[in-house]
Amino acid sequence: MRQPAVRLVLLGRMRYTELLAVQDRWLRRLQAQPGTEALSGTEAGALLVCEPAGPVYTAGLRGGLTPEEATRLQSLGAEVHATGRGGLATFHGPGQLLCHPVLDLRRLGLRLRTHVAALETCAVRLCELQGLRGARARPPPYTGVWLGERKICAIGVRCGRHVTSHGLALNCSTDLTWFEHIVPCGLVGTGVTSLSKELLRHTTVDEVLPPFLEAFKETYQCTLFSEDSPN
Repeated sequence: MRQPAVRLVLLGRMRYTELLAVQDRWLRRLQAQPGTEALSGTEAGALLVCEPAGPVYTAGLRGGLTPEEATRLQSLGAEVHATGRGGLATFHGPGQLLCHPVLDLRRLGLRLRTHVAALETCAVRLCELQGLRGARARPPPYTGVWLGERKICAIGVRCGRHVTSHGLALNCSTDLTWFEHIVPCGLVGTGVTSLSKELLRHTTVDEVLPPFLEAFKETYQCTLFSEDSPN
């Protein structure tokens, strides 16, 4: 049996609002009305990958930022956006691998919870390939991937009509001081980290992208075919 195929859309450095616009176009395509040919053959959707071009704070469905906090963060020079993903507040910025799978879970034989677990597995596997053997997912209320009490990868997704959006943000060489202005994901008493901090060397998004994509194919049991256009 042929594996499901996922279209890889490499967006490079991109503003967060532009990423959301690309994501929205893919959502409309995959959530098309019955009778519309949204996907062909074994195609299961798209994997949108980018590195944020500037500092952005986002709040999830559970909130995480008051209007006063949003104003304060904007005064620091960051964008602030409310999103439809799960979770609370987090930060996105340069040096971060941002991955938004827009997938029809039915074509992959997955449920929402197994999709989230698969994203965690991809991040754990990437850390392992970089020599960080202690990376792991943690049970609720924790989400994402951790090294001890330090979070290296945030995960927040949305699913409607069996189609996912949003995804994961993995810190490669992210300026971690931006996280000091919020309580990341609403978890008091925990810290954040990055591949660069843990490996004691500058680690870029471009460097870790190939092993991450291999981990994605292995975990989702799919093939990737490339497209470098956001359309």
